[in-house]
Amino acid sequence: MTGLPTTGRATDQVAAVAHGAASIAERLAEFTAGLTRDALPEPVALRAKHLILDAVGCALAARREPFAGRIAQSVARLAGPGPRGVIGMALRLPLRDALLVNGALLHGLDYDDTHPAGVIHLTVSAFPAALGVAAERGASGAELLAAYIAGVEVGARLASVAKGGFHQVGFHPTGLVGAFAASLVAGRLMKLNAPRLAGAQGIALSFASGSLQFIEDGSWTKRLHPGWAAACGVTAAALAADDIPAPREAYEGRFGLYRSHLPPAEFAACDPSLATAGLGAVWEIENVSVKPFPACHFVHACIEAATALHRQGVDPARVRSIRALVPAGVVKSVCEPLAAKRRPKSDYDAKFSLPYAVACGLARGRFGLAELAPEAFTEPAMESLMDKVQYAVDEASTFPKHYSGEVIVTLDDGRTLGHRVAVNRGNPDRPLSNAEIEAKFFDNCALTVPESAARRIRDRVLDMESAGAAELESVLCAASESER
Repeated sequence: MTGLPTTGRATDQVAAVAHGAASIAERLAEFTAGLTRDALPEPVALRAKHLILDAVGCALAARREPFAGRIAQSVARLAGPGPRGVIGMALRLPLRDALLVNGALLHGLDYDDTHPAGVIHLTVSAFPAALGVAAERGASGAELLAAYIAGVEVGARLASVAKGGFHQVGFHPTGLVGAFAASLVAGRLMKLNAPRLAGAQGIALSFASGSLQFIEDGSWTKRLHPGWAAACGVTAAALAADDIPAPREAYEGRFGLYRSHLPPAEFAACDPSLATAGLGAVWEIENVSVKPFPACHFVHACIEAATALHRQGVDPARVRSIRALVPAGVVKSVCEPLAAKRRPKSDYDAKFSLPYAVACGLARGRFGLAELAPEAFTEPAMESLMDKVQYAVDEASTFPKHYSGEVIVTLDDGRTLGHRVAVNRGNPDRPLSNAEIEAKFFDNCALTVPESAARRIRDRVLDMESAGAAELESVLCAASESER
């Protein structure tokens, strides 16, 4: 796939706006206001619908998890009843609260798609915003789809500007950048003009958030980030619709997104030209990665490498030491502190543990939802294998374009065996096909809904343009346990 260019500097963009050029927010607003379903290439629209289908499957699989019910119940107690649906649940909530819960369901298993260059999950904020606002406004499925795609295109570019810098200082782009993308999704469906869409982004600047502190103890807050971003975006768009004055330079300003959220070195490395590069010509939705494993994307290549060694017949009992090579940009998230990563305290902790990813792939030859049960990562033999995992920086990595990984084992007789994955499976350069996404969707649905319900959902998502958004919402919310 053709990606975004890599020219431009942060200071250049600031100077240009100071001399009267359109701000980034204004240019993104113009793009969003003008995007229609008819303007979308058919392969782009079809891929977008499959990304939505993938996320919906993740949400339906998540319904059985403790976090799903507890988060939904907590939000419902605060919000009270409303008209908007929650995927796979009988619950109905006010608009913003439904977005919050739907985002948590879509993202809660960490099985949803990622835009590699931006290191961001976008469907899980853009789709809840599109679904909820489109249903609320009586919009068509075609309008929902166009708004969703606009959100992904904008969010991918805004996150790519930072070149992975947000993660290095503890910000999660899914929540942080997702709020800006969702403001445009919601504003597009509210039929805001370009000036108001620009204002929505300026308002979102005061709402956007998302901390990576959850990595320290495997807590649940990351699950809330995309839904909160969607709710922030809807709020920002509603305020912009009433012409609430907002900053013009939401991104490049003196206290804009990048300067306020990145230290000097990371800010200097930013490329603001990426925020608007190729709009309407390069479709970043085609550069979104679909996950084959329900874990942090940063460990996927090492899972695959370890699984390959398992299939070659490596006996874990004979392994003396394990060396895993990873990109420098992922160390803080999945490798450190190493002692803690060797003893995951929760399923979410396990998803962000390089030692567990490698040990699980090597010993079991797989990494699925079943491998995230507490007994799976606390098994003594697994802990012993995790203790043997060391990591080193992969100097040959092409991160963030590819999330590479290599696993090298030393056996008790001194022999070494290794396997390298330069391009992780699911990456745009090694993608999952639409048919494979459908297969993943049905596998996830099989955990909580009957096949008949799964097929109805699949058919409605892939043909969403033929009906209204409210009908799609109704089908998604009808997949309840009572259908079994």
